[in-house]
Amino acid sequence: MKSDSKGIKRLPRVTLSGRIAEEIREAVLSGAFPLGSQLNEMDLAEKFGVSRGPVREAMQRLIQEGLLHSEPHRGVFVPELTDTDLSDVYYVREAIEGAAVQRIMARPDRKDIHLALMKIAKQMEKTVTQGSWLQVADIDLAFHRELVESAGSFRLSRMYATVQAETKLCMHMLMGGYRSSKALVEEHELLANLIAGDDVAATLRELSRHFGDPIRILRKANAARQGSEAA
Repeated sequence: MKSDSKGIKRLPRVTLSGRIAEEIREAVLSGAFPLGSQLNEMDLAEKFGVSRGPVREAMQRLIQEGLLHSEPHRGVFVPELTDTDLSDVYYVREAIEGAAVQRIMARPDRKDIHLALMKIAKQMEKTVTQGSWLQVADIDLAFHRELVESAGSFRLSRMYATVQAETKLCMHMLMGGYRSSKALVEEHELLANLIAGDDVAATLRELSRHFGDPIRILRKANAARQGSEAA
């Protein structure tokens, strides 16, 4: 008897270098490879049990994403973002998300978008009680990704994808400097509710306030880390 293949999707082909890139990406974003650390191609090849070719290809992919940085005659490093880099990432994010907000608030199906954003905010609220900053950060990014995707612009989404890796690096740097997790939940709920309303200007002001001053937050985070190390 011939089997029915309807509804079965073709699985994406994942190359060896693609799998290695995923592993390195996860290690960088989780902090296993700290900011400023150097990645050794030979060591990674030995760890993964592969030749250096796929590792080199994976690293080049992550360099293009902005998750790694290549320095001539020195090697490949996890970038240490400067104050200027930090400000620029948030400047670009605000521009992209502001454009998404304006398009969303001109759409008739904002109720569905509002519900989707509130669902993510509720997930964040639940995760806050568990005290896992990394999970809260992932949900934070999921909220803002949903906001951009809801604008229905392929090109806007593509632009946002280019800064997502750097955004996660920024959040790793800023860890410990943010206001309380409870306040983050309230801010996301407020953004979702404003998007469901009609005051575009007020929504854009809240979006700007939500992003805050990343340089000030970084200094606060660094002070918190120094205090912890001193203790």
